[in-house]
Amino acid sequence: MASNKKDRRFECTGCGDCCTGNPKYYWVETTRLEQQRIAQYLDISLKWFRRRYAVREGDAEGISMRGGRCAFLDGNRCRIYSVRPTQCRTYPLWPALLSSDAAWKAEARRCEGIGRGAIIPLRRIKELLK
Repeated sequence: MASNKKDRRFECTGCGDCCTGNPKYYWVETTRLEQQRIAQYLDISLKWFRRRYAVREGDAEGISMRGGRCAFLDGNRCRIYSVRPTQCRTYPLWPALLSSDAAWKAEARRCEGIGRGAIIPLRRIKELLK
């Protein structure tokens, strides 16, 4: 059975490894609403948020990860954790990582929270990814 058809076990350890790493990942996708929430949380204008933190690729925008490190990572803690984007909220329960047991196991080598904590039922995973 493919990994995307199974319940998964995951608990964030707060290590920050998902917010750093591969320099080829230079942004975290965000919607305009997510950008507005983050700007409001930081008590800055959306215009300033976009000028200082956003990057653009085609029609999509995201938070800069210059050098493979999220702009909002402070040590190994997220400065915007309570308003973090969906991409961050749903990690590692992404379709690409759930697509096969091999992909899930490969990500587990990078993420110490995979395989820990309570089981996340498949129905909950599907809800998160909507």
